Amino acid sequence: MAHFRRGKQTGIQNDLSAGLGPELFVLDHIAQYGINSQIVALAYDPVQSLLAIGTKESAFGSGQLYVFGQKRVFTVFTLPRKASVKVLQFCVNKIISLDSKNDIAIFSLETKQLSASYAPPGIVSALLTDPTLDYALVGLQNGDVIAYDLDRQALAPFKIANLWKERNSRTRLLPIVSLALHPRDIGTLLVGYPEGAVVYSFKQNKPVKFYQFILQPGAPGGQLDPTSLRAAQYPKLMQALWHPTGTFILTGHEDSSLVFWDSKDGRVIQARTLQDTNIDRPVSIPGHDGSMLGTVSVNAPILRLAWCSKQNPDDTSILVAGGMPTTMPSSGLTFLDLGPTPVYATASWQILTEHFENPKRQHVLPTPLNAEIVDFCLIPRSSPHFAGSCDPIALIALLASGEIITMSFPSGHAITPTNQLHASLSFVHPFVNKIALACVDRVRWLGMTEKRSRGPQILRGGAEATHPLKRYEQRNIIQTAHADGTLRIWDAGHGDEIENENMVQADVARAIGRFDEIDITEVSMSCATGELAIGLRSGEVAIFRWGNNRYYGQEVSHVSAESFGLEAIADRGDPSVREGLLPLTLLNQRRSPVTALKTSDVGFVAAGFEDGGIAVIDLRGPALIYSASLYEFTSTAGRHSIRRNSSQSQAKHDQAKTMEFGVLSIDGEDYSSILLFVGTNLGRVITFKLLPELTGGYSVQLVGMFSLDAKIVSLVPISSITGKSANASQSAVAKLRDGYKVDGVLVAISQSGAKILKPGAAKGASKMWDQFFCDSANVVGFEDSGYVLIGLFGDGCARAYSIPGLKEIASTKVNHSIDVRRFPEAIITSTGDIFGWVGPSEIALLNVWGTGQGLMKSSDNLFNPDALIPPRPTISNIQWISGTQYVTPSDMDILIGGPDRPPSKRMIEQMRSEEQQRRAASRSAPPAASSANGQDESYWEYMQRQMQERTEKLNIMGDSMERLEENSSGWADDVGKYIHQQKKKAVMGCESRKSTLPGV
Repeated sequence: MAHFRRGKQTGIQNDLSAGLGPELFVLDHIAQYGINSQIVALAYDPVQSLLAIGTKESAFGSGQLYVFGQKRVFTVFTLPRKASVKVLQFCVNKIISLDSKNDIAIFSLETKQLSASYAPPGIVSALLTDPTLDYALVGLQNGDVIAYDLDRQALAPFKIANLWKERNSRTRLLPIVSLALHPRDIGTLLVGYPEGAVVYSFKQNKPVKFYQFILQPGAPGGQLDPTSLRAAQYPKLMQALWHPTGTFILTGHEDSSLVFWDSKDGRVIQARTLQDTNIDRPVSIPGHDGSMLGTVSVNAPILRLAWCSKQNPDDTSILVAGGMPTTMPSSGLTFLDLGPTPVYATASWQILTEHFENPKRQHVLPTPLNAEIVDFCLIPRSSPHFAGSCDPIALIALLASGEIITMSFPSGHAITPTNQLHASLSFVHPFVNKIALACVDRVRWLGMTEKRSRGPQILRGGAEATHPLKRYEQRNIIQTAHADGTLRIWDAGHGDEIENENMVQADVARAIGRFDEIDITEVSMSCATGELAIGLRSGEVAIFRWGNNRYYGQEVSHVSAESFGLEAIADRGDPSVREGLLPLTLLNQRRSPVTALKTSDVGFVAAGFEDGGIAVIDLRGPALIYSASLYEFTSTAGRHSIRRNSSQSQAKHDQAKTMEFGVLSIDGEDYSSILLFVGTNLGRVITFKLLPELTGGYSVQLVGMFSLDAKIVSLVPISSITGKSANASQSAVAKLRDGYKVDGVLVAISQSGAKILKPGAAKGASKMWDQFFCDSANVVGFEDSGYVLIGLFGDGCARAYSIPGLKEIASTKVNHSIDVRRFPEAIITSTGDIFGWVGPSEIALLNVWGTGQGLMKSSDNLFNPDALIPPRPTISNIQWISGTQYVTPSDMDILIGGPDRPPSKRMIEQMRSEEQQRRAASRSAPPAASSANGQDESYWEYMQRQMQERTEKLNIMGDSMERLEENSSGWADDVGKYIHQQKKKAVMGCESRKSTLPGV
């Protein structure tokens, strides 16, 4: 009976929800975009061209590990236990994670599964891997170094005891703060302790050199504190690293000092900060008479160092995070360009000192104001060696807030993540303030491909999986407004194949003409034309339109020109954009913040403001055709409410909260018009009519108003016959001149209830929600067979109601997938998709017409087996002649794993490849040569022989070095004897000549 009664009240003769039962209302979790928590770790693999980020454990879930490749390629790994990621490192086909629970997790890039998990015997303070080794070196808090076999997934027998005990036996157990392998000699390890650094030789199995920075009394060090100048100081070491050739060592300290060492004899070449040099030299101590003169200079500690190089490893530079004065407004990155390194064998000590004292240039890479950079990740061009610092083209900096910024290297110019990084990374580049959605026609979206000048792609790895194709469905186009005034637009899809994966960017700050206080509050995009309106907290409304930039490549000055109440801003377009969304016009009435915004498909934009004002813009001018205050209509109007609320304060004024354009017939009229519906925070729904004028423009007239009891959350015009949307479409407006009539109704949903009525009518069907407020709602269709009203309610449920009976059909819990506290920001589409916030920087895509399917794991491929790791750099001939004992990665397998360790999988693959090449060569060789090469030898015999030869070669290497020393000594003795004989012969020859002279 309720259906017939409410149908008669609204004029809807049919049950638009017939055939839709609760069995169809099942939730599917289709996709998630964004990052679940604060980012705390970064890693990049230049061989596979993949980026990994690790997040922190929070109220929104455990820390996770994300791996991103080109376009939309990504995979999410879950830690074995609920914890935060601390360290991430790539190693060939694996990614290694160290978490806050002290677990080391190894994930396979090939299978995208957890390969192994290891709990070390102590607290891990440092982790080191190398792409040419099958081991992870683990530095413990007690100062020991252990090795974990990544291939055998077990602890190796190798162990290095606390090396600093040999330097100071009375010291407590010091944790290891950094580990670094020699860039050219993998058999040499640099270990950093809080008191200093140690160079350890794997071949000799002992420390060979110690480096401890001691400030003698009177030396200022990194912190110029007069109270500490009278005693020796021992600055705490934060990181130790090698010069790209291994000739020098750099240590960074807590007092912001940078100390350059000669790796051969352990002497300090230069001690400096970012501002001062020779800080290890004593200065005059002020206040000998007891007075304290001077001021205390406080610098931030050194957080991270990278010794970078170009293709030539002797041409170096240093990138420093931290070390700047604490009075600076932002803690950025400092770049020191050292230039070509002097030749160590021929350079004097003064030349080496001046090289590190006077860089060729020094500058600070610009960062956002009040932003603190805590870490960074370099993007090398191709080589994974030299600690990931060889010829970088860009860097990704991590801020203390968890946001990331991308900059070119070494200039520091900002790189937009648009079409460079995955869409999920844009949620933290910087944070997203607001999201909006437009169901754009597929053909229109395929044509919206931005043409922007940009550098080389940062991420090129991975391959996307194939998804089902839904060609004729409108695309879910997401608009994300960011804290820096940037708006990014991209296709979130329906869990299907995304044909146009590119992003489109609109630079709002540039369009407004300022770069501070850019807070976007409302966004609306036309589904048919792609026109975009953006409202700000400062009251401006900027409108963008797709087109070609006539100022491409030119920086032009803005010429202020106002016409019809609007300012033309076409000359404020980004000069790097050839084709894209460009600024068109600006509405700046210097009003209060924008609270509602709607861009129609027929060239109109409506805006509502916090002070109660509304404005309507005709984009065909463009011109401002209407501006008024809602107070003019609501101050004298009666409040026709379905539930009287006498306690509501009349002092409150109406603010527009939602707006919608439609083509409907007003009650009592036999033609249809373009209507504008405005819903307010006090529950009023005001209807306006847009009428054409003889001059070609449009005018706006008030039609009527009705009230509900709470804030309006949604206004949906629908056809009373079919239930389809009655929005102001281009086709519907084009038919109006021919007398086209749409019999429709307006579905108005508030927090406390819903009402269905014809525009301009005083009465209609209504329903009050039982116990909980409705935060978001829309009319949703199911395969054009029926329509229901779906809302998200405060108890964490999504409910479906029939139309026009408003009877509850089904209900399902969604609070396990999206955050109930952010239900008012959720978006429900007309096809049943729900976009809701999961956490501060992550959204989920759900669908109510599903089968109960959970979130599927990504099926994208990450690992490319054809991408080969280049050979590791080796020592130079001069280093070899000088006595450096070179150890190969194969030798390290024996030194760390022991002689009884079976061949690793990588070694087996290499042997199999060599065996195949040998057999292919033997087939083309003469029969005698084939027999001589042992063609009948089995594969396992061949592998056993190779292992035996490797062991023998390592021993032979040691014997060869000893014989070399003996031969060199014997050669020197022979040379000495030869010279002695020549001298003796010369003397005897002189005597014989004298005896033959006349008169002698």
